[in-house]
Amino acid sequence: MTLTLEDRAAGCLVGAAVGDALGGPVEGWTPDQILERHGGRVTGVVGPWYEDWRTARPIAPYHKGDGHVTDDTLMCHALVRVYEKVRDHLDAYAVADHLVPDLMGTPRWIPELEAEALPLHRVFLAEKWIVARLHYGHVDPREAGSGNIVNCGAAMYMAPVGVVNAGNPRAAYAEALDVAGAHQSSYGREAAGVFAAAVAAAFTPGATVDTVVSAALALAKDGTRDAIEAVVEVASGHRDFESALGPLRAAVAPYDSVGPDYRRPSMDARRPSRLHAIEELPVALGMLVVGGGRYEASVLGAVNYGRDCDSIATMAGAVAGALGGAAAVPAAWAKTVAEASRLDLHAPAEALAAVAREVFALDRARRRAHEAAFTALAATP
Repeated sequence: MTLTLEDRAAGCLVGAAVGDALGGPVEGWTPDQILERHGGRVTGVVGPWYEDWRTARPIAPYHKGDGHVTDDTLMCHALVRVYEKVRDHLDAYAVADHLVPDLMGTPRWIPELEAEALPLHRVFLAEKWIVARLHYGHVDPREAGSGNIVNCGAAMYMAPVGVVNAGNPRAAYAEALDVAGAHQSSYGREAAGVFAAAVAAAFTPGATVDTVVSAALALAKDGTRDAIEAVVEVASGHRDFESALGPLRAAVAPYDSVGPDYRRPSMDARRPSRLHAIEELPVALGMLVVGGGRYEASVLGAVNYGRDCDSIATMAGAVAGALGGAAAVPAAWAKTVAEASRLDLHAPAEALAAVAREVFALDRARRRAHEAAFTALAATP
């Protein structure tokens, strides 16, 4: 069966949100700690790590678990809303003109806070940075990401860029780098481009995990490329995530600046470098290889990896969902997450697919105008 643009978009964005919600309650812990806490591996939606989540440190005041999405999904949906307004390709100025006002001006239901609040009150410091730099500092949006901590903050919500550039990884990479320039620099910005490219590649009819990884490697630069290559090579020797948990961490460790203790980052953590990479994207691609692109296997591998596993599962879920379409995401998981988070997970995908069709029509018209102009130019004696 041939999957439509709309079906793949639903698989991508719903798959990302479900992965996010599954990974949220075990974020920051190790595979061994997850195993001990849950009496086995996580196989679906689970409750908070601490029963008294309102006061427990370092979790409070967020209700992570029970199907609640995190800031990954909140930011992803915010970017979709920007596309709905602009209805064309985005750049760093779109972040300043539309995303920042959305974060700081419109109260929304925040699942982890169990309250209506400004999204700005939930996002991490790396996302608050764009508000400080763009709204208060009036920095050139194309340069605003410089100086921010280098993490997966921009990459985690770049799936919509891949959807709008469905089937065109190179264009998705370039657009995401432009958008992410307002948020990140160095390997954080690079990961945003490569992740968007991987999503775009997953929309190509006949796409497989191998073609997605190949598209990512063809575009990735510096430490990001080296990390993906190293992790994927190790992942190719595993067919179940249990055996892959330790080896994948060992493969990405030389490129990850955070260090062995996720909650106590190294002194060199999250600083710009051409040698490093964020951990989340290479591991997400690695788990896709281990799981053969199957949604459940890939996402559960990402979840049980621990560390920043909500973002890892978000990325793995987006790509696996795009490869397999909406039916690849377990309906029971999607229903639980939608109800617990009080979100319509399908509406953003429907809206974004419509925008993607409009943008493609604009691109085609622009391309034809360019062809006509260049043909006339080239024919001039």
